[in-house]
Amino acid sequence: MFLPLQRMKILPFRNLFVGIVDTLNQIFFEGKYADREVEKTLKSNRSWGARDRAFIAETVYDLVRWKRLVEGAMSRPLSPDTLWEFVGTWFAMNLAEEQHLPQWEEFRQIYPKEILKRLHNSSSNPAVAQSFPDWLYALGEKELGQQWLQEVEALNQQAPTIIRVNTLKIDRKSLQKLLKERRIKTKILSKFPYALALEEKTNIFRTDEFQNGLFEVQDVGSQLIAPFLRVEPGMRVVDACAGAGGKTLHLAALMQNKGQIIAMDLYEWKLKELKKRARRNDVQNVQTKVIESKTIKRLDSTVDRLLIDAPCSGLGVLKRNPDTKWKLQPEFLDNIRAEQAKILNDYSRMLKKGGLMVYATCSILPSENQEQVEKFLANHPNFTLIQEKQYFPSQYGYDGFYMALMERVE
Repeated sequence: MFLPLQRMKILPFRNLFVGIVDTLNQIFFEGKYADREVEKTLKSNRSWGARDRAFIAETVYDLVRWKRLVEGAMSRPLSPDTLWEFVGTWFAMNLAEEQHLPQWEEFRQIYPKEILKRLHNSSSNPAVAQSFPDWLYALGEKELGQQWLQEVEALNQQAPTIIRVNTLKIDRKSLQKLLKERRIKTKILSKFPYALALEEKTNIFRTDEFQNGLFEVQDVGSQLIAPFLRVEPGMRVVDACAGAGGKTLHLAALMQNKGQIIAMDLYEWKLKELKKRARRNDVQNVQTKVIESKTIKRLDSTVDRLLIDAPCSGLGVLKRNPDTKWKLQPEFLDNIRAEQAKILNDYSRMLKKGGLMVYATCSILPSENQEQVEKFLANHPNFTLIQEKQYFPSQYGYDGFYMALMERVE
């Protein structure tokens, strides 16, 4: 069911609402990504203080997350012409009894009592109550059954900020002490050896500790993948879908900068960002390659470890990317499953006999995870499953990830 904001003591200035409306317009009607648009908006006005920036960011993410529920309270779909009504409706849903919306022209046709009545009526549809498209909610129910309801409730929570200590440069307790001296409080997550959780939202990217490569922002779920591959110093490792390199950097730290990591991706701009991050992290054993057919052929049966962090629906990371559920389409999922199967089939040839491979996604759907691995193993008798894990957001509070460890046998 709907999870309201903490009751607001005051409503802030109008220019903050203008920033929120403009940002939402870019996300919903210009196809932009929420995280990038929020960052751009926050940089657009230097006079905004920390509270103002937090208000804008949290409001935008909440409105993206709860889009369909707010539309139910409006009794009509969101459009470019109804963006102010959309924002005003959200605040009307969350105001304490003694509070009122500002007497601005854009809010004059908003009546809180009517909104709450429509909200109650529309919430009888669970897809509306949990703010999901009908087709996606039905798909989740089909694949996960009763588990799906627990997951959508968990995925509608705000994402915590987790950092991973770069053990090439510092240990976790020393990093925690340095951040504390900057009045950035963190807590050690005992079950996750490289993780620190921020107790309050803050811009940690401006700190010297980040600029000097002492840590990276990386959710707990993502941090579990590199150790699952069982790498050792001196090995030859391929990160086949490296992107901007979060897991590549973690692999390098686990390998103590010894051996070779070949980070591959279809997009050169992502690999350029990876190189920049590697320099900041003092990572020295990474080589980047743009993926081509000849690249795969040249590495045939030559690598000790292979990580396939496959493209996927991203349903496991909706906490931090809530706009994903509005961008996804059924045909995309069909295409991505076919791509996952092809990547597994084509890239697995790089692994040596006796080598280990991890197939991972940030999805919670069996059709992208267990079923893909089952099909691959059925068609490749020279591979065997060693271990698989599915991390559900509802069960441990962080992003949802799947990972399967396989060995290429004789």
